[in-house]
Amino acid sequence: MQRYRTHTCAALRASDNHLTVKLAGWVHSKRDHGGLLFIDLRDHFGLTQIVIPAQASLLSLAEKIRVESVISVTGKVVLRDTGTVNLKLPTGEIEIQAEHIEILSSANVLPFQVNGNENYPEDLRLAYRYIDLRREQNHNNIILRSKVIASLRQRMMEQGFMEFQTPILTASSPEGARDFLVPARLHPGKFYALPQAPQQFKQLAMVAGFDRYFQIAPCFRDEAARADRSPGEFYQLDFEMSFVTQEDVFETIEPVIEGIFKEFAPNYAISPAPFERISYAQSMEQYGSDKPDLRNPLKISNVSKAFENSEFGLFSKIIEDGGEVKAIPAPGAGQKPRSFFDKLNNWARDEKAGGLGYIIFDASGTKGPIAKNLNAERCEMIKSACHLKDGDAVFFVAGKKPEVVKFSGSVRTKIASELNLIEENAYRFCWIIDFPMYELNEETGRIDFSHNPFSMPQGGLDALNNQNPLEINAYQYDIVCNGIELSSGAIRNHKPDVMIKAFEIAGYPKEEVEKRFGGMLKAFSYGAPPHGGAAPGIDRMVMLLANEPNIREVILFPLNQQGEDLMMNAPSNVPPERLKELSLSVHLPKPSIKKS
Repeated sequence: MQRYRTHTCAALRASDNHLTVKLAGWVHSKRDHGGLLFIDLRDHFGLTQIVIPAQASLLSLAEKIRVESVISVTGKVVLRDTGTVNLKLPTGEIEIQAEHIEILSSANVLPFQVNGNENYPEDLRLAYRYIDLRREQNHNNIILRSKVIASLRQRMMEQGFMEFQTPILTASSPEGARDFLVPARLHPGKFYALPQAPQQFKQLAMVAGFDRYFQIAPCFRDEAARADRSPGEFYQLDFEMSFVTQEDVFETIEPVIEGIFKEFAPNYAISPAPFERISYAQSMEQYGSDKPDLRNPLKISNVSKAFENSEFGLFSKIIEDGGEVKAIPAPGAGQKPRSFFDKLNNWARDEKAGGLGYIIFDASGTKGPIAKNLNAERCEMIKSACHLKDGDAVFFVAGKKPEVVKFSGSVRTKIASELNLIEENAYRFCWIIDFPMYELNEETGRIDFSHNPFSMPQGGLDALNNQNPLEINAYQYDIVCNGIELSSGAIRNHKPDVMIKAFEIAGYPKEEVEKRFGGMLKAFSYGAPPHGGAAPGIDRMVMLLANEPNIREVILFPLNQQGEDLMMNAPSNVPPERLKELSLSVHLPKPSIKKS
């Protein structure tokens, strides 16, 4: 017989009756039923019930074993009595009558229980993540992640992609976030950077003549945590293709993404390829976001014309001053009590907005505070623009465009949630296209890249030379699912003169571009194919498939919200002699003094 086990804890069935077996695993739970002691033994694969009769010599040993200790059990498979069969377990028809127990590792008192669904503080769970991962849901999340990655690899290879690994130690790059820097011991005063993405290397692979590249790429960004973003590091399905247009990229990756979600969420409604294409401008106008959740059927309308020079002075003045009025429909809300409207109005005030004006459309006319100050013709304009009918209502957001766009998107989500309009058990995908090449930094007044700096501007060099930079779009795109951005991508700028001009507009002189990106510029001068790609986030895909609201729940050993590893105590101090070896010294910021 094998040293530790002959079967896993999920393998045995009724057909194995009378077989002598050996199992090994963790003591999931213990139950004393008078004349019998039951142990649920758990391993990576499942659970098997172990039974020890009261008169057995093993009883005194078994009673002393703590939960989560690791044991090996030898015994005979027997059928459970009909009334004790557990149909929820694959092994629920049998149990093991223990003949020998060996304690392989004793467990101390646990910081929290593995068996059960209690919620524990996240920092406690992360400090003992190896225990937290024994819990069924967390364990299954990591298994799901592994299966998703394996399936992605297979699907990419079926599409003709080859997997390559790009460098981890590289040079700093303006990708939109802070780099993690690594001191170069052999080059005092100089630093490597951990890659925010394999951007330049995957483009150079195309220049080298590899037609289709991918990798499950680690990326490192020194940025704050969010529910859908892990601090420090994350993984993405990084891919690049040669001789392609934007549509070629879409048509290639859509079957991969659609296939993954169909494979791992077979009971969900999933957008079929081709996914909807929505321009950035349209998305901001109709959804108030560049990451629209298409499970929400509501669309925002600009109804400024209905209030222009109107009797409703507040909105009329806002429009006169260059603002606008957005309308968010509320189908069926006309039947709701006054408390429904008051609740939304109070919510808007809590969100630091002035409130939410509204109109109710009824067969007998219009109702609400705004309707009293707006003539019937203007009300009908709004009703028509928002595709409303009697029994519906509409809410309004007014002000300067940036604030109106953002808040109208929040109102859209809030109204759909309150009216239970958001589609359940569905994954709805879309592409957001035609992103602006540049944006104005309101703090500095400078023109910055709004997206990936290595993207091809629409119109090429002619557009860069002759158009207002803030009116130039790029061949840039995001893939969005249920309001979460899964991926950014672009058709790349593969022409040195276009690249130099694009960076010049963003404040990078030619000399600096040549210094920072000389390798890529030089490569492009020796013949570069048109190419493009994207990089869907692995963590975010698994988070969606696992129905987890927080991305840390699908990462094996995540950092906490402060970017700390509570198990390994990272980041940590470094001894002075190590700093000296690296030609470094530490100058800590002075603690701020609180004013009384």
